[in-house]
Amino acid sequence: MKLTLNIWRQADAAATGEMRTYALDGVSEDMSFLEMLDVLNEQLNAKGEEPIAFDSDCREGICGTCGLMINGQAHGPEVTTTCQLHMRSFKDGDEITIEPWRADAFPVVKDLVVDRGAFDRIIQQGGFISANTGSAPEANSVPVPRDKALRSFNMATCIGCGACVAACPNGSASLFMGAKITHLGELPQGQPERDQRVVNMVGQHDHEGFGGCTNIGECAAACPKEIPLDVISQLNKDLRTALKHGH
Repeated sequence: MKLTLNIWRQADAAATGEMRTYALDGVSEDMSFLEMLDVLNEQLNAKGEEPIAFDSDCREGICGTCGLMINGQAHGPEVTTTCQLHMRSFKDGDEITIEPWRADAFPVVKDLVVDRGAFDRIIQQGGFISANTGSAPEANSVPVPRDKALRSFNMATCIGCGACVAACPNGSASLFMGAKITHLGELPQGQPERDQRVVNMVGQHDHEGFGGCTNIGECAAACPKEIPLDVISQLNKDLRTALKHGH
């Protein structure tokens, strides 16, 4: 198929970016979206032009590295990661606009690459369990109700891709934080630090410049791991409880 690609080009964080248009022919519907960009970069290299910078790693939909805005949608028209989006979702002659995540907390590094270090700094403020529990207990010695264990596991599937932030009109990371808070809050091991965890993570979230949540729901709709919107309610509930406890 033949495609017209409108792609954001920006030399570095300090440069002024612009959209540039590229014509690409011979695209197979079996290619992934990133493979299509690889083909374009091969052609640009052959012409002596600067290839388009974009992030990727596993290309299996599990690392969260590859996020792009495609025709105004985070990860494109399917509920999946960009690397798992295939060109069969488009048709011959389509015009496709490709941009980096648009959020103040995700500054552009180059072209389609953004710095998502803000997520790492939020995790560093409490997205883990640090309480010393001694040697590892036998797996079944701490009973966890099945519904709580399953919910914790499902929330742990968040890959931190940033689609929730990119899709949110406010640039909020509440779905990301809610997934991390709920993941640990459902387990006995997460209880000793529960109050301090949510206060620290929310404080870092606000410090990084993410926006506030107004329950629009675009975050959950764009999430490739289908994290539900109700984790934000859990986040808010935990925060209220922690503040009542004087944290």
